Amino acid sequence: MTTALYRRYRPEAFGEMIGQSQVTDPLMTALRSDRVGHAYLFSGPRGCGKTTSARILARCLNCAAGPTDTPCGTCDSCVELGRGGGGSLDVVEIDAASHNGVDDARDLRERAIFAPARDRFKIFILDEAHMVTQQGFNALLKLVEEPPDHVKFIFATTEPEKVLGTIRSRTHHYPFRLVPPAAMLEYVQELCATEGVTVEPGVLPLVVRAGGGSPRDTLSLLDQLIAGSEAVAETAGGSTGTVTVRYERAVSLLGYTHAELLDEVVDAFGQGDAAAAFSAVDRVVQTGQDPRRFVDDLLERLRDLIVIAATGQGASAVLRGVPADELERMARQASVFGAARLSRTADLVIAALDEMTGATSPRLQLELLVARVLARAIGPAAEPAPAPAASASPSAPVAEPAQPATPVAERAQPATPVAERAQPAAPVPASAPVAEPAQTSAPVAERAQRDEAPAPEPAFAPPAPAGPLSTQRMRDAWPEVLARLETLSRTSWLVASGARVIDLDDDVLTLSFASANDLAAFKKRSAGAGPSEDLRQAILGILAIRVKFLAKHDGDGPGPGPGDAPAAPPPAPERRPATAASAAPVTEWAVAPIPVAADEPSPAGPPAALAQFAVDDEPEDAASAGARTATLAPVREGEILPDAPPAPEDDADEPDPDEPRDLPVPPTVAPPIVPPRSGVQRYGEAVVRQVLGATFVREEPHQSPTRFN
Repeated sequence: MTTALYRRYRPEAFGEMIGQSQVTDPLMTALRSDRVGHAYLFSGPRGCGKTTSARILARCLNCAAGPTDTPCGTCDSCVELGRGGGGSLDVVEIDAASHNGVDDARDLRERAIFAPARDRFKIFILDEAHMVTQQGFNALLKLVEEPPDHVKFIFATTEPEKVLGTIRSRTHHYPFRLVPPAAMLEYVQELCATEGVTVEPGVLPLVVRAGGGSPRDTLSLLDQLIAGSEAVAETAGGSTGTVTVRYERAVSLLGYTHAELLDEVVDAFGQGDAAAAFSAVDRVVQTGQDPRRFVDDLLERLRDLIVIAATGQGASAVLRGVPADELERMARQASVFGAARLSRTADLVIAALDEMTGATSPRLQLELLVARVLARAIGPAAEPAPAPAASASPSAPVAEPAQPATPVAERAQPATPVAERAQPAAPVPASAPVAEPAQTSAPVAERAQRDEAPAPEPAFAPPAPAGPLSTQRMRDAWPEVLARLETLSRTSWLVASGARVIDLDDDVLTLSFASANDLAAFKKRSAGAGPSEDLRQAILGILAIRVKFLAKHDGDGPGPGPGDAPAAPPPAPERRPATAASAAPVTEWAVAPIPVAADEPSPAGPPAALAQFAVDDEPEDAASAGARTATLAPVREGEILPDAPPAPEDDADEPDPDEPRDLPVPPTVAPPIVPPRSGVQRYGEAVVRQVLGATFVREEPHQSPTRFN
């Protein structure tokens, strides 16, 4: 029966720790200067020395010659806390994974009250401290915050973020890290020499790599290899000699790819030998090796080759533990590939390694990786050199239209018709694809004569008009324009579908809208976009003319055109006599006409220029009518007034209709007596405020008249 290596070689002093100087140096300084805290938190990955450091700190504190940074190793406390010791009564190690409740915390608190039995301090080591519940930490909080002078706490955990924040803030936190490969390789070499074990070249680097920087995991793997290796006979008499760890056994046990197989695959990639590469892949699968592990080992080898290609003779200082003959062999492989090709191959391997995560067919992914690497290796050599532009001639076969760009010299033959250039010099086989000859326009031929490359043709070229555009032709093409507009913008199509063509004067198109809402939406533009711009693009695509718009509401301008159907008159609203007993409360505002200046011919309604305005800023003469100031007149209850077109909006000076303002009440002006007419269109209060520029003054309660008042 033998003891495990990690137990036999557990450090007994801070000076024996490897790779944790960021922890050991401050602790030794604190011990020498007698500035030891009452609580410590050791955190880090598994097997990196947290519990071992806690025991060493306890030995340093309770040593008969201490507190000291180097335990004597001979006193009772040091012996009991050493490798073969049975433990001390004053050093309590608690597995927090199984003692994580409130009752365990209360028991610990009761034990902490009593003084140590023999040593200087009573030390509590809580391993896996992150497993303590929040209630357990809260029960320990007061004791950890203000412990007795003879009590010390050491918390060890792999997940410090799960420790209660109030506990962490009362401890000295020391983070442990994984041991670097160089320090770990040197340590296991010394340990093998101490144990008298012979290790073949390449074994210890595999052990260090498999250990992942954890001393405990590394020593466990090495102990497993030593236990499974046989002793070699030294004499003819059969006396056993030292134990030798074979490379083949280490590769088989640890699951890594044999170096010879990696060399075979890398050589096949370098020479472009597909048969050898796929044969090696088949051997990987047949031996039961994990394809993902093989790809990972291949990536590791490519990394070594990249380092060798970059550092040259100095690669031995970076690749520690690699034999000299293997370094020489990898140097030859790196010279065959080159740094650029090695980098590209490594990129392919990394991408394949990512794709193999969770893949249902890892062998297929591995074979596809080999195919990609080989295709990348032979791709540039197999591609034919592109023919120079000067070699192109009109007699070239038409079977080469796959090139993305046509040489300028090929376009520079103006005298040869397109049909003649499309004829091949030799009969083309029936299986060869024949491209249709492109139609060459006269401007392109003229530019070819000047040896100038033609500008790229637009994606859409509007058709040229067949004759002068007229209003009737615009009306005839209007359904096609609306269909084109629907493909551009469905919203713009909904707005423009209610418009009628009134007149087309040169490039100014007059439209009439049946709905005032459609008119307002049509003239609304934002950042150069809107229904008017979409309609302009649709007309440009159908009739090849860019127009300017004049939009107006129905009934405010000229009558319908010859091709327009007469609009049906709106139904007359039902009128009721307005009496004091039966009048309903006023909930909406009637639309009153805007009084015009005294010099206007008729106050009955606004002129057509106020209802007809240009959407575009051009032509300027279309919007010659200036803004007029509207005076708001109160409306008597029950009075029905005719509708009037809205005044032009001014967004910059528009007041907030819902914001009350302390303004003086305007004087009451008698409203003009306007006879009622049919077709009254009622608007909501908010719309009337916005259109007429009304200002909210106050709100008075309204009480319906009854027979008693």
